[in-house]
Amino acid sequence: MEPIILTPGKLAEYIDSLRDSEKSAETIVKYARYARVFAEFAGGQPLSRGMVIAFKESISGRYTAAGANGMLAAVNRMMDHIKRPDLKVGLLRVQRRLCIPVERELRRDEFERLMEAAECREDGRLVLILQTLFATGARVSELPFFTLEAVGLGSVEIRLKGKIRTVFLPTKLCMMLQDYARGQGISTGAIFVTRSGKPLDRSNIWKSMKELCSAAGVDPEKVFPHNLRRLFARTYYSSIPSLAELADVLGHSRIDTTRLYTATTDAEYRKKLDGLKLV
Repeated sequence: MEPIILTPGKLAEYIDSLRDSEKSAETIVKYARYARVFAEFAGGQPLSRGMVIAFKESISGRYTAAGANGMLAAVNRMMDHIKRPDLKVGLLRVQRRLCIPVERELRRDEFERLMEAAECREDGRLVLILQTLFATGARVSELPFFTLEAVGLGSVEIRLKGKIRTVFLPTKLCMMLQDYARGQGISTGAIFVTRSGKPLDRSNIWKSMKELCSAAGVDPEKVFPHNLRRLFARTYYSSIPSLAELADVLGHSRIDTTRLYTATTDAEYRKKLDGLKLV
């Protein structure tokens, strides 16, 4: 086969292909960054399977397994794009984690303290964003689909990445969102928007959540939008212990993914283990 060198032009074509396949903006940024890391490693030399294997070995000791696998997934996708699937390598094998570190688990009482901190700042929009993400299990990228019309129906139809799913809203949340919309003079369309009417940027939501941590007394490492989705999943599962149902609610195509959301903490697992009185 003709030798292939990763030129800036080829990298740009790869990134364009990610956009064409309707990948999320976050995924495009991440894969583009990983592709550049690999291109720097390649150093302008012709691509070979040995080179990709060497790259895999170099990152496996410097990054977490999840981080290294993210890079390898981006590189493998690029190999498909340049029509060299023979250069793809396997991902690192990682045993499914039995429990999550307690320092990464956002508890219900911590969520409530974050809400109180947002209320003290008189940031009504942030209060509702936090409440909406927790009460529905929605992803932060799905907030633009929360329109006044959808709230009136009590459900939101999410259309992303070629998939369609329905998110149902608690009655009380619908009332809160409608009250907020009236107060903001929103008569139609998306509820969570900037003053100019544009959809909120997820990075701004992330930053606003982090700013609550000090006043709320919550570790910033626990505070990010997706952790509210995880808190919703654990709360739902504790009341309705059905992985299949929860997978449908969260929009997961694989139950193995849902299992990660319901994992217990290290401390809870030790408590269960001690309760068995094995020693």
